[in-house]
Amino acid sequence: MYDSNARPIFPPAVPVQVEKHKVFVSFHHADEAYRQEFDRIFGDHFISVSVDEGDIESENEDQHIKRLIQKDHIVNSSVVFALYGAETHKRKHVDWEVSGALSAKVGGHKGLIVMLLPTFPIAPYNVNREYDPSVIYPYLHPRTAANIKSGYADLYYWPGLYTDYPGVNTVPIKQIIEMAFNKRDSHDHLIENSHPQYQRNLA
Repeated sequence: MYDSNARPIFPPAVPVQVEKHKVFVSFHHADEAYRQEFDRIFGDHFISVSVDEGDIESENEDQHIKRLIQKDHIVNSSVVFALYGAETHKRKHVDWEVSGALSAKVGGHKGLIVMLLPTFPIAPYNVNREYDPSVIYPYLHPRTAANIKSGYADLYYWPGLYTDYPGVNTVPIKQIIEMAFNKRDSHDHLIENSHPQYQRNLA
């Protein structure tokens, strides 16, 4: 289309809608309230494929539960959020879910995001009060810690947590998800999924 001076006229630009990614949220049942709050705060920015209460009978055998979670939920996701509270690192199911997220056999690699909850037992600062994520590794599953260390998994904190200190990631949720989604291809060589899966919950 042209105006009277023979200059092209283009219609107004239409805002580009960013695709919503399918997200699986892994968490310890003791942190159910935070998981629900996570969905309330951020749920408009992704499509949830998480396990909801009643989806899987707890009386099922462990291997059957693992297959159901991977086949019906994680396989359909593109990004996995692991919410870590006080006891999360002791739970076998969370380790299984992180392992499934990192396995190419479970629908391809997923982006992995680790978020510390306010109940997490230690702050990411060393004795000199310098930002140092390595101090939190003993309170994560070894598999999770290894992928933060390698650079494949991204580490973030519950909104408002540790904001008084420099170095803490406060990237908007949509950008967090998009970066993790893109890492599936750009950073897949950094995936570390060799640690043996937990066979039981830790005491």
